[in-house]
Amino acid sequence: MEYHSPVLLKETVDGLAINPNGIYVDVTFGGGGHSKEILSRLGPKGKLFAFDQDQDALRNEIDDDRFTLINENFRFIKRFLRFYGVKKVDGILGDFGVSSHQFDVADRGFSTRFEADLDMRMNQNKEVSAYHIVNEYDELDLRALLLNYGELRNAPKLARAIVGAREKEEIKTSVTLKEVLQPFLPKHKEHKILAQIYQAIRIEVNQEIEVLKEFLVQTAELLDVGGRISFISYHSLEDRLVKRFIRSGMFEGEPEKDLYGNISVPFKKVGGLIVPSEDEIKVNNRARSAKLRIAERLEQ
Repeated sequence: MEYHSPVLLKETVDGLAINPNGIYVDVTFGGGGHSKEILSRLGPKGKLFAFDQDQDALRNEIDDDRFTLINENFRFIKRFLRFYGVKKVDGILGDFGVSSHQFDVADRGFSTRFEADLDMRMNQNKEVSAYHIVNEYDELDLRALLLNYGELRNAPKLARAIVGAREKEEIKTSVTLKEVLQPFLPKHKEHKILAQIYQAIRIEVNQEIEVLKEFLVQTAELLDVGGRISFISYHSLEDRLVKRFIRSGMFEGEPEKDLYGNISVPFKKVGGLIVPSEDEIKVNNRARSAKLRIAERLEQ
């Protein structure tokens, strides 16, 4: 299965302001598009490390002495870079969310378009799948994740319907789940609401919010002064976390001020929000919700 072209390829790599002799990290390797672009701008002494927990991504490994692919979740970025003797880097690129490839492979269960077992695991070795969440979470937990991660106002009704249906028979496939929730899917909004439900379950399966928070904190520790982060988000939950972390170095509250009213934050943003052009969206529909934010590590 072919991997799609990466979103905002030039803009994201431009955002890193690459030093040809620097050390860079692509934490969402996927089809390798962003990594190839970074390597094309590195000199012989430059290094690129890439992370991807998905086994499918390993097939795209790049044969280059300057490149190392690590088959792990990027929440462990600091630990694995230390294993390779790397304590500081010059730039980190992240293209968050589900890859086009994962959406397009029916049996991975990410897409509402196909009949498939309820799976949605980015790491296929992980035990907890969408099946476990849909069939084993209690009603309150289901309601909370549909509300918090799917931003669905009718989360209580959806959770009750799932619990009621699974008491009669296990909900094993995407088609069965859709049938159970059909009364809550008005025709003109069916695809949108189903996508929000899938998003909520997927985020829970892969602990995406916790992973992103753990990762962002480590970026501040790993980046050398003047180093850059260049991150693409696809939904508001991710984008809010990235935006807030760049602004304040925190996810909640505000940073403390010193006696002179100054605050100490790890990053300064570079430029404004970047979104894809109409032309890119025509070629790659997945790009339509992409938001790119770039920031530079400040001296502490």
